[in-house]
Amino acid sequence: MSKQKESWGSRMGLILAMAGNAVGLGNFLRFPVQAVQNGGGAFILPYLICFLLMGIPLLFVEWSLGRYGGKLGNHSTPYILDSITKKAVWKYVGVFGIFTNIAVVAYYTYIESWTFVYVFHTLFGTFTEMNQAEISTYFNDYVGLKGTLFGMNFLPILAYVAILGLNVYILSTGLGGIEKVAKIGMPLLILFGIILAYRGWTMGDDFASEAFPDANAWDGINFLWTPQYSSLADPKVWLAAAGQIFFTLSVGMGSIQCYASYMRENEDIALNSITAGFTNEFVEVILGSAIVIPIAAGFLGLDWVMENAGFGMAFQTMPYLFQQWGAVFGVIAGVCWFGLLFFAGITSSLAMGTPWMGFMHDEFGWGKIKGALSFGALALVMGLPTVLFYQYGYFDEYDYWAGTVSLVVFALLEIILFAWVFGMEKGWEEITRGADIRIPLIYKFIIKYITPVLLLMVFIGALFTPQGNDWAGALSGLFEGNGWTLDNSSLIAKITLGDLKAQLALNPDDSVFIEDKMFYTQMARSQMIILFVFISIIVWFSTKKRKLEGRL
Repeated sequence: MSKQKESWGSRMGLILAMAGNAVGLGNFLRFPVQAVQNGGGAFILPYLICFLLMGIPLLFVEWSLGRYGGKLGNHSTPYILDSITKKAVWKYVGVFGIFTNIAVVAYYTYIESWTFVYVFHTLFGTFTEMNQAEISTYFNDYVGLKGTLFGMNFLPILAYVAILGLNVYILSTGLGGIEKVAKIGMPLLILFGIILAYRGWTMGDDFASEAFPDANAWDGINFLWTPQYSSLADPKVWLAAAGQIFFTLSVGMGSIQCYASYMRENEDIALNSITAGFTNEFVEVILGSAIVIPIAAGFLGLDWVMENAGFGMAFQTMPYLFQQWGAVFGVIAGVCWFGLLFFAGITSSLAMGTPWMGFMHDEFGWGKIKGALSFGALALVMGLPTVLFYQYGYFDEYDYWAGTVSLVVFALLEIILFAWVFGMEKGWEEITRGADIRIPLIYKFIIKYITPVLLLMVFIGALFTPQGNDWAGALSGLFEGNGWTLDNSSLIAKITLGDLKAQLALNPDDSVFIEDKMFYTQMARSQMIILFVFISIIVWFSTKKRKLEGRL
């Protein structure tokens, strides 16, 4: 039975969908925080170098793998990787490309629901009479599910299910629906970003108060954009910069390969990948750096920002600051901010559904509706605990293991497959076939040698992060015979619950809460392991099915 291959309606739709996949909440929330926590201008230069030496090469590789697998009828990473080499192990490496998307979308759509709800709170004036502390408490109560109906607030659960349902509905319409959302969402996202960024660039010290007389938005801008070359010798900053590149470009997830697998055989990937990559960088570096930090510095001063920079600023601080611009523009700014975050979120989460749907269609003939509903059901089973047990770190466990560690592991393995198993000569031919631009030949060397080494360094750095992230001190202590003390943020410490055990030792009065957190941490990890094993079993079964049908 012949199957008609689904494809993108236009090149612009593909590029906007790919850019939407990359442009997400990390561009506006994670990037500014990472920059502040790693020295502002000291972070930017390593970040840009990592983009050129890791981001661009991985985009080339993932677009190439996707298009190559797609021409053989494969639209998910298990069989896209299997099309490169027939060694069975690579199919199971490809499981990461489905597992990561389901695990990430499970909690990612919860953040989307926050942004959606906060758009309406802004329009209805919920925060108008609240001070900053009250808005912060409101957010904490929201994620803590505190309410009056049986002592519980059901709105976060209902909003989460509704937004996940919206994702499922759009996915059920196929690539056409995703393309339409990208064509609407990406321009609106950029428009909202430009409005807020312009305000951040022009507010200066107009809103300095008696409490913060030195507040000046330009202090935030100068902090982010004044280069500090000493950071080039700081491994901590390099690791942070590399991690942000993974997060922001959505590499190592499997969604890029899936999108690219629906391209025509000789359709350009070089210019397309560069365009999608630089669109993401424009949004992140130009717009993302001009909103949260400058605006907060313009009201509260740079010192306050450096002490309080964190994910919660988006929901606990920004609504209060927008009110200071007056009733009308405060509402406009709030709608732009939370609307921007919503569109950034949904264009990314839609991409996360396509690997599962592509796999189930290829291997079991499932249609769009059945594929979308099954994806939604898996995401709901995985995601509801992140809503119910948010305060116990369920959400954070998913973000760390599925949204960070898995990305690095999968990207490292796939670039080894591409450059060393498939072969760099064949790989380079695949990258440049049908290219509308001439790719510098140096990238052939970078993909084969530089990028894998950098990825390995990132993984080893995460595995053996020294105490206080002090690499120079740790190396010196090791050579002096003092051993190597791991930081509680290291991968090894995380695996052994060393971070939580350290908290328990320091805060014995909170022993009940921390012990509960340990329980839910283990529960979250068990749930992710079960998901990975479940997908692996389906891949194994599909292999048997292919053999019976003579497709292997």
